[in-house]
Formats: sequence, structure tokens, C-alpha cells
Amino acid sequence: MFWITPLVTELRVVFDKSVPVGVRRFLLKHETRTFVEMGWHPQLKNGELLDCAESAGFDLLITADQNIRHQQNLSGRRIALLVLGSNIWPIVQNHGDQVAASVANAFAGSYDFIEMPLRPKPERYPKT
Repeated sequence: MFWITPLVTELRVVFDKSVPVGVRRFLLKHETRTFVEMGWHPQLKNGELLDCAESAGFDLLITADQNIRHQQNLSGRRIALLVLGSNIWPIVQNHGDQVAASVANAFAGSYDFIEMPLRPKPERYPKT
């Protein structure tokens, strides 16, 4: 008897400037780069950013810009897009499994959004 090992494909992932770099902790099997590491101009618009990422050979762009889906026509794109529901690290860090799963399931042209609701604030004064 023999075992077939599934092929795990390492993706090239780039983080938009709004993504906390700690997200790298969830993606150790993948090559990750940040917007800054790529030397991309901070004033790039979303369409230009997607073009740059595709041209540089990235498979996936991670952003926290929740409007990107409505601002850009994503059909025909070779790059996958993952949108985080927050860019606040204490919130994002609680969603590592979801981020890793979304990246693992990404394919050319796919879109995924991870909802990251704020935790309710504790009451200052207990109700009597």
C-alpha cells in the first residue's frame, strides 16, 4: 500500500498597507511580502495596487479595505483577494485559523471576506 501526499502549494501573498504584519504568523507555509517591502508608492489606488501585485507575480492580495470589492471590477483578475473585517491587530489575531483557511482555499480571481466584529465593551456600571 502507498500513501498519496496532497500537494501543498505555497502562495505568494502581498499585504496591503492596512494589514497588520502579524498576519504573517498565520501564513508560515507561504511567501509573504508587505506593500512597503515591495517599495510601492503609498498613494497607489486600489486598481493600481492590484495591477502591481499581479505584475509582480503574487497569487493573493490581503487588505482591510472593505470597499475594494465595490470600487474595482475583480472579474478577469489573476490574483485572489482576501479582505479582513478589521485592521486592528488585537481583533485580527483572534481570526488566524480563518485567515489561514481562506488563503489555503484561494484561487486565481477568488474573493473572500472575513467578518471580524468588535467585542462588546464591558459595562462600566453594572445594572441594578
